[in-house]
Amino acid sequence: MGKTGKFDHMKLIGQYAGGHKKLIALGRAIAAVSALLVLVPYYDLWKIISIAVNGEDLSGISRYAWQAVILTVTSLLIYIVALLCTHIAAFRVQANMRSSLMRRILTLPLGVFDEDGTGKIRRIVNDSTAATETFIAHQLPDKTVAAVTPIGLMVLVFAFNWKMGLICMIPALIGFLCMTSMMGKGMQEKMKEYQNALDIMSSEATEYVRGIPVVKTFGQTIHSFRRFKASIDGYGKWTTEYTLVLRFPMTAFMTCINAIFAFIVVAAFIFAKDGVSAGLILNVMYYIIVTPLITVALTKVAYSGEAEMTLIDALKRVERVMELEPLPDNGAGRIPADHSVELKNVTYRYKGAARDAVKNVSLRIEPGEHVALVGPSGSGKTTLAELMVRFFDVTEGEILVGGVNVKDIEPSELMKQVSFVFQDSRLIKKSILENVRMAKPDADENEVMDALKKAQCMDIIEKLPKGVHTVIGEKGTYLSGGEQQRITIARAVIRNAPILILDEATAFADPDNEAKVQAAFEELAKGKTLIMIAHRLSTVMNADRIFVMEDGRCTESGDHETLMHNNGLYRKMFDEYTRSIEWKVGA
Repeated sequence: MGKTGKFDHMKLIGQYAGGHKKLIALGRAIAAVSALLVLVPYYDLWKIISIAVNGEDLSGISRYAWQAVILTVTSLLIYIVALLCTHIAAFRVQANMRSSLMRRILTLPLGVFDEDGTGKIRRIVNDSTAATETFIAHQLPDKTVAAVTPIGLMVLVFAFNWKMGLICMIPALIGFLCMTSMMGKGMQEKMKEYQNALDIMSSEATEYVRGIPVVKTFGQTIHSFRRFKASIDGYGKWTTEYTLVLRFPMTAFMTCINAIFAFIVVAAFIFAKDGVSAGLILNVMYYIIVTPLITVALTKVAYSGEAEMTLIDALKRVERVMELEPLPDNGAGRIPADHSVELKNVTYRYKGAARDAVKNVSLRIEPGEHVALVGPSGSGKTTLAELMVRFFDVTEGEILVGGVNVKDIEPSELMKQVSFVFQDSRLIKKSILENVRMAKPDADENEVMDALKKAQCMDIIEKLPKGVHTVIGEKGTYLSGGEQQRITIARAVIRNAPILILDEATAFADPDNEAKVQAAFEELAKGKTLIMIAHRLSTVMNADRIFVMEDGRCTESGDHETLMHNNGLYRKMFDEYTRSIEWKVGA
């Protein structure tokens, strides 16, 4: 099955294999030789049985026996060489696929990872490439063997007694028809549904694991994560329905390929009606030994077909990632004139969403101005901040940084203009020094230490066994959420970008860490255009302006005093926030 529809999977594998493509072809050719060679000993076996039954010179048995052994061992060694060829090519294909995927992923806008989920993308990079490697290394030579073996078997089955061979092939033919009913376009679609179900479970499982601290803290169960449970239930329902669909054809297939012995018995009765001859005994004994090869061959064909469907689905998923385009770069390469940010009638709708996340928002943030975005959950605050730095392209309207449309600014230049500090900090398994230096690879240790000092991190460094050279996650070295947040702030300090975006940056900090994080922010925000997203309204009271988001629209703006006098949504939110922090347990 070289092709399924218009998707030529072998051609795609050849592209990733590069110069190793010839090794794949060589491995398949050698596997074919091995498959044919391993059948020759069955002729030797027939000669041995013939000598024994006909009472011929027994000295010939030794010669045929040794010939059978030598051919069998030779076939095995040849097959090992075939596997060596396909394994080398498979490793190269997997390496090239992963390299290509990671190069493509690095060019994609960050919004892709919000929409598709990191769990889904991780599974494609890991599992889909691993499925391709397994297919090339093991299943491709097996598929070649499965294709060649029936040809040799037809010779073995029909050469000595074609009538008995024909009877033996009846259940094999029925089994083959049952097998083909389980393949084809319908089953390819089922395989796609199966992989989709696994992708959804993988993505939802990642989100569930991230939320385990909340689940454990409040004594919740899996039912608190309905989407994860729904993905498991959906997968269970799919597998049950799929199993029921295949129940009868699979049962018929297994019954037929294992019923060949029964047909040999029938054939023996038919041909023995005129008496039992030495030739009949020879043929019956021979077919009893040879026909199990038919069962093995058909089983290999069935499994190779399933493996190929898995491969095709895996390659299609890889191609879908490779087809994702970076945000368009018109090559204008313009440089912002200052550090202002302006939104003009901005609208954005997420892929597959029923409504706009942000609708017709217009606002301007002056250079050096400190502003805050507040509003209920789902009001569009984070989406608005992500649009400002082009995680996505707006559906309508335009966003200007320093008077220049973000689409006209080189992505690398835009990143130089902006620093991010998110609520969900990410540190990699490297030293503190390397984690901070990610924001400025050419920074020396003195610069890193200065950034750590400004980010209020010195108490962290002093307690670590190797100071700034301590590797995170090694030998039980872990940091709390607030401590990780301060290391992340040090990254922003050393980057020293003129525009700073803080997205719920103190959400997970304990009181002691929050005070230090706030102090670090004060140092970091000096002379910068600051955009804060916050639920803790006490942190935005001193902002120059506050923009209030509701259902994707900017409904209010002004400083704290102005908004409190307006008696709008901000006043309601602030009063509720004040009551929540003043609430005490009654005596």
